[in-house]
Amino acid sequence: MQEVGEVLHLARSGRVIVQLTKLVDEGQILCDEKSGRVAKVMELIGPVRKPYASATPLTNNIKKYTGKKVFAIEYSPAKKQKKLRRKRK
Repeated sequence: MQEVGEVLHLARSGRVIVQLTKLVDEGQILCDEKSGRVAKVMELIGPVRKPYASATPLTNNIKKYTGKKVFAIEYSPAKKQKKLRRKRK
């Protein structure tokens, strides 16, 4: 796990705004220091030098994470490729 930023607040749209210190990909899962899943990055916004992430919360009580550091999971289940199966004739 590597630290990627800090949770700023919960937006009116219901998304979590995270100020990033390191660039992450869309679909990346963010977690707290205890590896609890906090949010999933939906889009990157703001200036290139100091980007922000708009993320969908994955917990019911997101307000307790305000001001806390978030980490990126090395292996993200969101990036896992699906196996394609062929239908038998």
